[in-house]
Amino acid sequence: MSKSGTMPGMFEFQIQARDGRARVAQFHTPRGAVTTPMFMPVGTQGTVKGISPQELLDIGSQMILGNTYHLMLRPGEALVQAHGGLPGFTAYPGPFLTDSGGFQVMSLGHMRKITEEGVTFKSHIDGSAVQLTPERSVAVQEALGADIIMAFDECPPYPAERDYIQRSLERTERWLARCLKAKTRPEQALFAIVQGGVHQDLREQSLELTLPYDTPGFALGGLAVGEPKEEMYPAVAFTADRLPAHKPRYLMGVGHPEDLVAGIALGVDMFDCVYPTRTGRFGYALTDDGRLNLNASAPRQQLMPLDSECDCYACRQYTRAYLAHLVRAEEMLGPRMLSLHNLRYLHRLVERARVAIEAGEFHSWATGWAERYFKGQIPAWFQKTLSLNAHEA
Repeated sequence: MSKSGTMPGMFEFQIQARDGRARVAQFHTPRGAVTTPMFMPVGTQGTVKGISPQELLDIGSQMILGNTYHLMLRPGEALVQAHGGLPGFTAYPGPFLTDSGGFQVMSLGHMRKITEEGVTFKSHIDGSAVQLTPERSVAVQEALGADIIMAFDECPPYPAERDYIQRSLERTERWLARCLKAKTRPEQALFAIVQGGVHQDLREQSLELTLPYDTPGFALGGLAVGEPKEEMYPAVAFTADRLPAHKPRYLMGVGHPEDLVAGIALGVDMFDCVYPTRTGRFGYALTDDGRLNLNASAPRQQLMPLDSECDCYACRQYTRAYLAHLVRAEEMLGPRMLSLHNLRYLHRLVERARVAIEAGEFHSWATGWAERYFKGQIPAWFQKTLSLNAHEA
């Protein structure tokens, strides 16, 4: 067993193609291999909102994210464990990743108290006092039975004082050591999380503290928490470039189309976000031409699919006019179909990126995609990000 508590070779990461910093790889898990880069739909409470497990498989989902904080509070990890873990509980047969609860704790703001031991907070369900420690987080995630589990970290908000960010990243490293000590299941891979906000020197400090633990994968944490993209992507570029090339890199909480393309350009392998399903529930569809607003007047008369290039069920079966009618009538099929399409759009986006990487054409493909998506006005931050990839091609 490795010092990270996993069986040797169980979570092998095999790079199959490179184009600049972007890469395609096979990541092996106990429930099967997945191909990266990939987007992971978020099943916060044991379900991707409105989408069945079979539909997730049909649109090409490879791994689902579950939420430690929410599942611990309701229904409780013991009930999930009684079903054999999340695959038995949810009937989704593929790999799962569970977050540690650190981000949700951060979002509680004044409702929580952080100490060296852990975090004490009030349940949003019944107001009862709950303590979440590194050891408790690992125990819950082991009971949930995910293939990939995350170290319990302290995720500072944006903006935050430098001194606080530094203290939190140092605490995150101490909590990582406790997580690994508490871990008992070798068939689960625990990923460490690099913090440091948007400060390069603090990111470097976090890397120096974290990399010696040699976990099976590493996450870029503390980003996509409100900072402008002009500050976020230099931090992503700096961090990803210094993570081990032979292990998966996971950019947490990121799921806008432009963020996936930019992250892939910088060598990121894994992404997750509630954005595609939340956007669908608000009546928006993702396309290469930007977001399509089904609440607007134009789609009400359009006898065409959401996206003529998409192969999802919603695009094959329904017109924009029909789906716009469902949105206006507040029929549940409307947000369900928009969510299904949005997830398929992001899966297709990373699939197209993989094809471009394998062909050695990622930079030209990404530039062409951005010209269309941004309607010819590509933001400077995106251009700079793509240039980092091109310089290493």
